[in-house]
Amino acid sequence: MRPGRGLRATGWVLLPLGVLLLAGGLLLRDAYPGHRVPSESMRPTYEPGGMLYAERIEPSEVRRGDVVLVSVPEWGIHDGLAVKRVIGVGGDRVTADDRRVYVNGRPLTEPYVAGGDPVAGATFDVRVPEGRLFLLGDNRGNSLDSRYHQDEFPGGTVPSTAVKERATDSPVGSYAAFGGAGIGVIMFLVGFGLALAGWLTGRSARRAGPASASAPYVVG
Repeated sequence: MRPGRGLRATGWVLLPLGVLLLAGGLLLRDAYPGHRVPSESMRPTYEPGGMLYAERIEPSEVRRGDVVLVSVPEWGIHDGLAVKRVIGVGGDRVTADDRRVYVNGRPLTEPYVAGGDPVAGATFDVRVPEGRLFLLGDNRGNSLDSRYHQDEFPGGTVPSTAVKERATDSPVGSYAAFGGAGIGVIMFLVGFGLALAGWLTGRSARRAGPASASAPYVVG
């Protein structure tokens, strides 16, 4: 076997594998992004500054009770995504008295709200248009949400297309993304190093060969 051929062969195997793993990791990273929670509006479910793991979804996949990440520049949030809970979907009637929130006349059980106060003094009666969502933060006393935009948009709702991601309790997707990308980078660098080392070894051998062949014999 020619000098360096084994190194080059191993390197050329690792290089494309590294690229594939890196590409797969980046695709997973896009499908399962992670974010730092930007505000107190979702306490105690998500603390500000904590990590929130999410998954990309289509607007048609949104359900009541989902915690979603939405793009709502019309609410004055121009940087990043807002984190809110879906309370009502198209066709729902969402109301609140001084004690509870109701959807289609049925009281919601909301153990996740901060301080056990699902209303925080804000009453409302909204019929959610088709293709739109009524969103509230879990920290009802400190959340910029649908309640405060009822005069600007239909019932303070947002289009379902504003939803970009849904929060998930599992970090597996994000971990797999980082792990795959990291391993891919390492494999690519190792493969490149082996291929380069093999090429340099072969080049050195080729240069040394003719010189050795032409060297005169010394008779003692």
